[in-house]
Amino acid sequence: MGRVKDKSGPLARRPDNSAFKQQRLPAWSPMLTANTVLPFFYIMALICMLLGVWLLLTVQSTQEMKLDYTELGTCDECFQMRKNVSLAGEPCTCQVEFSIDKKFKGDVFFYYGLKNFHQNLRRYMDSRDDGQMVGRKNKLKNPSTYCEPFAKDVNRDPIAPCGAVANSMFNDTFILTYQKHIGSVFVPVRVPLIRTGLTWYTDKNVKYRNPRTDNLTLAQVFEGTVPPLYWQKPVYELDLHNPNNNGFINDDLIVWMREAAFPNFKKLYGILKRNDDTDFSKGLPSGNYTIEISYNFPVQPFRGRKEVVLTTLTWFGGQNHFLPVAYLVTSSLIFLSAIILTVVWWKFGKDGKNMLLTFQ
Repeated sequence: MGRVKDKSGPLARRPDNSAFKQQRLPAWSPMLTANTVLPFFYIMALICMLLGVWLLLTVQSTQEMKLDYTELGTCDECFQMRKNVSLAGEPCTCQVEFSIDKKFKGDVFFYYGLKNFHQNLRRYMDSRDDGQMVGRKNKLKNPSTYCEPFAKDVNRDPIAPCGAVANSMFNDTFILTYQKHIGSVFVPVRVPLIRTGLTWYTDKNVKYRNPRTDNLTLAQVFEGTVPPLYWQKPVYELDLHNPNNNGFINDDLIVWMREAAFPNFKKLYGILKRNDDTDFSKGLPSGNYTIEISYNFPVQPFRGRKEVVLTTLTWFGGQNHFLPVAYLVTSSLIFLSAIILTVVWWKFGKDGKNMLLTFQ
């Protein structure tokens, strides 16, 4: 009879004596020589340079106009007014005029921008209640302690939406007007903006939902709650023109709640509505424009600035030169390294034998 293999003892866990488990499979160990490495360096430098030039031309094909309106025009009066905290609830409207020298072709996007506003602070980002924002009724009037000190007001009434992020929501509003030249006079024409459909699909349909109404109005559902301290109207009246854009699914609220990574940022406010029967069917025409601003958001406490941005986009996005410049810099560094290695090989290694490049 054959011997029975002992499956116990110190040899029980030894791997099988196979080429795979004993790491005896055939392997290829490439020899890095000047004839193989230097062409690779030059090819990579060329590829990075072509990508950088292509992306740079793509970015430069976009049109962009930035307008800092913090203290511009009649907004200087509102800026001074917002320094007084006791007048925080008083409305203030101002106008800013500007001109566009070259027509903005195609889709035009209207952004508002803030400078020196740090949304990426951890305590600020955690100050929210995702359970409340998803429409859970038990969370509507019992907000999370993460929202403190913006969970309840002085009368201990629950705040909806709670937290520092919602409390600091940007609330300036804009009306853009085009001064159309007809004959010898200028006729103001309001620029139509699409104010919905600005959010990610997952935000609008998954992360943010209104509580179930059960045949009640949205105002009745939010009864017993109060708006954040610095809001001028409750969450169910954020959009008086579109009842389907109210509550926690309001586009402006959702856009603001997605925190920015850097202190200087811009967020989408609207998209040009290009109707065939209007002056804006092909974009924004050149000429004079006026922005009427409901100046509500104070920037003095954090020494910030406010701006509006009009821009066109490509498949690559807006005017962001970081990636094209990064490719061009990388291409230059690789090309410089290739030249240095070529000189070294030509002077010290070109003796009829391949120069072995050993990397310790």
